[in-house]
Amino acid sequence: MCGIVAFVDNEKPQVKESLIQKMMDRIIHRGPDDAGQFVDEHAALGHRRLSFVDVKSGKQPIFNENENLAILFNGEIYNFQPLREELIAAGHHFSTKTDTEVILHGYEQWGDDVCKKLRGMFAFVIWNRQTQEMFGARDHFGIKPLYYAKMNGTFFVGSEIKAFLEHPNFDKQLNKEALKPYLTFQYPITRETFFKGVYKLPEGHSFHYTKDGQFSMTEYWDEDFEPADETFDQAVDRIEAAVTESVKAHSFADQGIKVGSFLSAGVDSSYVTAMMRPDNTFSIGFDSTYDETKEARELAAKLNLKNTDAKLTNEEAFHTFPLIQYYLDEPDSNPSVVPLYFLTKLAKDNGYKAMLSGEGADELFAGYIDYGFYTKSKLIRWITDQLKKKPRQKRYEIAEKIKNKHFHGQAHMYANLAPARDTFIGEAYIFSPEQAQSILQPEFDCGPTVKQIVDPYYDKVEDKDIDEVAKKQYLDLHCFMPGDILLKADKMSMANSLELRVPLLDREMMKVAQTTPTKYLFNAKGTKWAFRMAANRHLPEEWATRPKMGFPTPIRAWLREDKYYQEVRELFSQDFVKEFFDQDKILKMAEDNFQGKTDDRRKIWTVYTFLVWYKLYFIDNFKPDESAIDQTKQKAAN
Repeated sequence: MCGIVAFVDNEKPQVKESLIQKMMDRIIHRGPDDAGQFVDEHAALGHRRLSFVDVKSGKQPIFNENENLAILFNGEIYNFQPLREELIAAGHHFSTKTDTEVILHGYEQWGDDVCKKLRGMFAFVIWNRQTQEMFGARDHFGIKPLYYAKMNGTFFVGSEIKAFLEHPNFDKQLNKEALKPYLTFQYPITRETFFKGVYKLPEGHSFHYTKDGQFSMTEYWDEDFEPADETFDQAVDRIEAAVTESVKAHSFADQGIKVGSFLSAGVDSSYVTAMMRPDNTFSIGFDSTYDETKEARELAAKLNLKNTDAKLTNEEAFHTFPLIQYYLDEPDSNPSVVPLYFLTKLAKDNGYKAMLSGEGADELFAGYIDYGFYTKSKLIRWITDQLKKKPRQKRYEIAEKIKNKHFHGQAHMYANLAPARDTFIGEAYIFSPEQAQSILQPEFDCGPTVKQIVDPYYDKVEDKDIDEVAKKQYLDLHCFMPGDILLKADKMSMANSLELRVPLLDREMMKVAQTTPTKYLFNAKGTKWAFRMAANRHLPEEWATRPKMGFPTPIRAWLREDKYYQEVRELFSQDFVKEFFDQDKILKMAEDNFQGKTDDRRKIWTVYTFLVWYKLYFIDNFKPDESAIDQTKQKAAN
């Protein structure tokens, strides 16, 4: 696990050396163990390393035999050993035992199709010194981030946007079109980031950058939902086998490197932990009613595992929030970023370099109640399941008839029978577009509409003979998952120099998930039911069937406690805020919520998050304490 950054231009090599070093220093948190760089007349490559495999000889960039190709890689390839053997049999010679070098020789052997061979999480770039061209790719699901930009004659690519800020050719401007969609989705949903001209390489895509400055992008993989003809027990068997194998594959590391697992009250991390049986599990909670550590300790005891937990105070959590937004690169108002940051720090402080976590199960196995689980009535759920068996057009006609009716269970029935694109825009929905417009200054009432954002994904699955729930899963796999869930998982773990592995979000797991019939997952009994029944073979029923809670964070309490409310109000009152928002309206929103007249906590927190982030990057030009960076360098040197 590492941080990579590179740029292509025609500056002198001596200039490039100084610049790439500064850019690497900006992301030292991603790899404090080692550093490497390469510079020629046309490109500069920089790498920060967190060592796991072939610790002694895996320094990057790594070159091929004739040194005309150089690679920078961030991630883990879980099938690198059989690929290495295949490449050796084909005549390739290896100088290291790393998964990085497997990608490099794989590119020599298979070209762009190397991406289709890889199983794991990855973001990499390969520089061809001979042709002066660059090839790069991001993993199938977008577990690892990769950004790119072209400004003032320089092409940038890297793990984090903040590294680009150190280059004089980088033009730091706010992307005005990102704000309004963010207010609806809670995370940076547009492919162009909050930094104008900086883009995210989409999940499952590769790119080429040629010596004449041309950038091209290709999709090399996509999910393909196609339900299999199988029984419920067969589906559970396949899920269990896939989880068992994936957890084993994701648990490896060189001797002496400790790998543990996170443990919460939910089924996902509990299932991973039960299959892994690590030396230590880690849990975090708040010193309040927002606490899952009790359940985590109970399960660890039942499994005869060690559990290390910690309780956060409101003070440390609230006042670390600006630092958290700095590490995220872009604003993300998902409250779970706060406990996740402290959870990864807890594991790192206890000597762990890698942790397994439960991200991915909800998207792969239909775990969100917002896919249409809106009633506790068993009768309504049963009736709805019967109606879902009707032909698609008939379902749509029924949905249209009950759309504006008022009866118990109407919302549940409508969400399950109507076209997915009519009812679902993703797991997060904070401000409606109309509500966002009402608080934004006219200059920022712009950007793509919700329809323009979600329709391209629905268009790709519109004609497939799949359940509407599967279409919602597909949307989340391409929006919420890479844009929010995986982004915060990567950024919060790497902020603490910790690798986060997600065995439930894996290419082999997807082969099982996309062929599991929706009726076995999302049905009258609950969400991700077949997955829960696979977990129940290894967990107490209470853990296997517990409703999804998310990562509880006490923002409701914070925004109604005077001292935190006053801090939010003070920020909302600053002059720069008038550039973006109707200041009177957002101040009233905060005041009414504080007084208990409304419950707009998520809306207030989303506005607050953006303002915190903007102030850090565009007013304060914030950087972490330089002495802390120097200490990290010194530790790496020793």
